Amino acid sequence: MFRVALLDDYQDVALKMADWTRLAGRAQVDAIHDHIPDVDRLAERLRPYDAVMMVRERTKFPRPLFARLPNLKLLVTAAMWNVAIDLDAATEHGVQVTGTGDWSFATAELALGLMIALSRNITMEDRAMRSGGWQTTLGAGLHGKTLGILGLGSLGGQMARFGQVLGMEVLAWSQNLTPEKAAAAGARHVSKDELLARSDFVSIHLKLSDRTRGLLGPRELDLMKPGAYLINTSRGPIVDEEALFRHLRDRRIAGAGIDVYGVEPLPADHPLRRLENVILLPHVGYVVEQNYRVVYGETLEDIEAFLDGRVLRPLNALPAPRFP
Repeated sequence: MFRVALLDDYQDVALKMADWTRLAGRAQVDAIHDHIPDVDRLAERLRPYDAVMMVRERTKFPRPLFARLPNLKLLVTAAMWNVAIDLDAATEHGVQVTGTGDWSFATAELALGLMIALSRNITMEDRAMRSGGWQTTLGAGLHGKTLGILGLGSLGGQMARFGQVLGMEVLAWSQNLTPEKAAAAGARHVSKDELLARSDFVSIHLKLSDRTRGLLGPRELDLMKPGAYLINTSRGPIVDEEALFRHLRDRRIAGAGIDVYGVEPLPADHPLRRLENVILLPHVGYVVEQNYRVVYGETLEDIEAFLDGRVLRPLNALPAPRFP
């Protein structure tokens, strides 16, 4: 029997998000709820499986792991890219990698929510209310403020539209952005340094790559205004986490809304957890039912096609699978 593992099902919902009964008699599907970062333990756990589904970059799939999974034939990742997969190693070991679509609105909506929560001290006021307080802080409206967007693709473009609706000035920068593309999205193209220096809110919407890793370090954070906020719903390593902690601790920037981290899940003793001027979320930017139904539904399609000798949404090139 073809065996399928659904990795990192933190909320125990994976088996409810698609009609897995369509694989009855053809495949056994198991959901794994605990996170297994150790390669040795992960290799032992996944050894019996022919196919594995990954929820984005929750678990890494490096070259040494492929070498220890001789039964693995198919690796499905949520969405159509995943920097946690060594695609060259997958190809060398004969593992077909495929992707899925995604519901592309959730992350930008969360970034908007973090911006509003930061400007109006929503989490602070909620905590104060629960301890008997009333109107303990003074918030700030967003109309007339400046929103700086790093990365003006699909998600950044949505964030730009949110900024326009709120009456904000919208600035944008990325390595390949042109003034014409920025203007078409309702933003003004500026240099990265000008964006950081002028923005009241800086929202990151870039993919993690060699070019963006460590993009915001101590020098860049120093450019931000003392009253500015940083929002990161993209990928943790884009920001130097230690430098960000120091800037938040010393109040060199007003605060931050963070959904992504260099190590996930974020360790329980991480110093960011002790700061009051930061909203911390457990990487929930894409964790909405609409997205899960797309991701798991298309994972099911990928597996069905593979068992039928076809490949849907390939991320590497291998001969079509053949089963007896």
